[in-house]
Amino acid sequence: MPKVNKVYAHDDLEKVFAVRREVFVGEQHCPPELEWEHEEESNHFLATVDGIPAGAARWRKTDKGYKLERFAVLSKFRGHGVGQALVRAVLNDLPTDAGYVYLHAQIQAVGLYEKFNFEKTGPEFEEAGIRHYKMVFVG
Repeated sequence: MPKVNKVYAHDDLEKVFAVRREVFVGEQHCPPELEWEHEEESNHFLATVDGIPAGAARWRKTDKGYKLERFAVLSKFRGHGVGQALVRAVLNDLPTDAGYVYLHAQIQAVGLYEKFNFEKTGPEFEEAGIRHYKMVFVG
């Protein structure tokens, strides 16, 4: 069963960044300079399975609202509820007055976010060479 914690400590953040590096830079070939931004103002989450890092995510306040981003699950843990546990934990951590909540979903993850009442808005677009949809939380 995946466990998700909000993390602050340097050692835990290093685990978050290692997951993201493996998924985004290693697997998906995202340019590292696009991957590492807005770290200081973000709230980071680490998913573990039996104490082993399995996934990561974050949220941050932007000028538009609250953006959920950098959802990453290591390949060997996919299909075991890690992504759902991360989405649930991040949504539960948002301030109670968070009005506009949105994310940029990779095409293959749209179905996951739809389970949590996110809806696609606008046309498909490309970010870091990967196809995405903007999705907005409709509660």
